[in-house]
Amino acid sequence: MATINFLYRSKRDVSNLNIRLLYRVADGNSENGFMDKVLSAKTQYEVSRTYWKNLHKSNSKDLDIKNKQAEVNFDLSKIQKHVLDIFNETFDKKSLTNAWLKEQMEKYYNPIQKIEDMPNDLIGVIDSYIKSKKGENKPASIKKYYVVKNKMLRFQSYLGKQIFIIDINDEFKRHFVNYYKKESYSQNTTHRELVIIKTFCKYAKSKGVLTSPELDTLKLKREIVDKIFLTFEELDAIDKKEYEHDYLINAKDWLVLSCFTGQRVSDFMRFTKDMIRLESGKKFIEFRQVKTGKLMTVPLHPKVLEVLNRRNGEFPRKISDPRYNEYIKEVCELAEIDEVIEGKKQKNISEDKKVSKIRTVSGLYPKHQLVTSHIGRRSFATNFYGTIPTTLLINVTGHSTEAMFLNYIGKSNKDLAVELTKYF
Repeated sequence: MATINFLYRSKRDVSNLNIRLLYRVADGNSENGFMDKVLSAKTQYEVSRTYWKNLHKSNSKDLDIKNKQAEVNFDLSKIQKHVLDIFNETFDKKSLTNAWLKEQMEKYYNPIQKIEDMPNDLIGVIDSYIKSKKGENKPASIKKYYVVKNKMLRFQSYLGKQIFIIDINDEFKRHFVNYYKKESYSQNTTHRELVIIKTFCKYAKSKGVLTSPELDTLKLKREIVDKIFLTFEELDAIDKKEYEHDYLINAKDWLVLSCFTGQRVSDFMRFTKDMIRLESGKKFIEFRQVKTGKLMTVPLHPKVLEVLNRRNGEFPRKISDPRYNEYIKEVCELAEIDEVIEGKKQKNISEDKKVSKIRTVSGLYPKHQLVTSHIGRRSFATNFYGTIPTTLLINVTGHSTEAMFLNYIGKSNKDLAVELTKYF
């Protein structure tokens, strides 16, 4: 059972009262099996030192003093009820801190207007979040939210109970991680989707739904993954290889273009000659990135101009992302990009051939099997790092910061130190 006291802690004549919450929780590590907790925070309720110390609990018969006592007790009882109501709804009381009590005071004085039909379960909140973001987020982001929703529906079936926002805590994380391991999802998928779930919870919190005090501390480590890219030598071999079929020549040209423009497939596959402009005798391509909305102006590398010249100034024929990913693997295999390296690729791990269970699996594979549409952007960033100033490379790739760019190409402190020796 919890108890609340109000204290006058200031030496000033008039000050705000402090609130103190006292309660006991089970603790297997203590001698008597319990642990006493005391939380404190400052309220915005102001009284005089004289009144609180001498008059508040007095048995005065003065009518003015009695009225003042009744007024103060009524006001403090509302604060007390607010805190105890939230306290009683909180599952993990052992983890509560002074910061939690301070947050409850802020909510009391600045209440969030809760939307009446706002759900408090995870699936309901996901649906509300998706609805709120349609027209604002890219279709790829909305698709990602639906993927997480479907996984959480299966997770609920696995747990045998509905998941509420207030239950997204350390215990949830433990079950979540174990379930993802059981389903053979990668560490980075588990990390990424926990971050998305926290985003849903924070959205719910902004709408007045109670969340766990442990929410902000829920974190998972990312797995370090080798950054796969094509070297200049490999790109030269790919470009010089003679391919029998037109669809492979078309895909090969797109691959070369991507490796020398540093753009995502969602951007370079939209390139047309109408986007090219001439300035000071140099050719540039100007477009707006689909993912970021940034207006980009990228100079065309001589290798890009070679491809365009072979095609009478036209870009290759557009193809779908799945076909492009399929074709460039074939292109690289024919060009003998077959060094066996460590990497990850998607496989169907289901023992039942009629059931598809696609997962990302680590292993040693011929390099051409690891080539995807993303390799162009990473190859550009990696190959030109150290020869072109990083600030200029970032301008082409569209990364927001140098730190993001260096993480993207997998550069460590040691790599940076080696680069620094060039200037000594």
